[in-house]
Amino acid sequence: MSGDESLLKGKHILAVDDEEDILETIMDILDESVIGSARDYENASKKIKAGKWDLVILDIMGVNGLQLLEESVERGIPTVMLTAHSINPETLMESIQKGAISYLPKTKLSELDDLLNAILGAYHRNESTWDLLLEKLWGYFETRWGPGWQERDREFWSEFCRTCSIGKKIQERLLK
Repeated sequence: MSGDESLLKGKHILAVDDEEDILETIMDILDESVIGSARDYENASKKIKAGKWDLVILDIMGVNGLQLLEESVERGIPTVMLTAHSINPETLMESIQKGAISYLPKTKLSELDDLLNAILGAYHRNESTWDLLLEKLWGYFETRWGPGWQERDREFWSEFCRTCSIGKKIQERLLK
């Protein structure tokens, strides 16, 4: 992380993934934070309910991440989805609908500290974290899902643009 002091420094972050190597990588990348971890739904749910977390990072597959998302959002904890196998427009939409503040592909794991700093910065300034995400990862989503991927769910994206404070350029891309 270059520039200003990291927003992650000293933050209590819960990372949930069924893959031990992913958890170890998250801990290495976010070494300035206090990281708790869980490898299954039951332990993660207990930790979400019992702990005081500044951020939760959830895998979708293997740990019932979308259910955990509901639990963390219910407790008012900003939550980021981090996934490999469920990287598709449908789980992106479901993550938005259930209250995640971001949705990151595991292929961007090496950029996790920079992405989380930017996302938390926007979140704490009451700016759209989704605007930031779509701006930074639009090319990734276009390559992964093909140009015009949002056309399949035009009604959702139109409503999203209408109700979310995303920027004009992102709205134009989504409403193509």
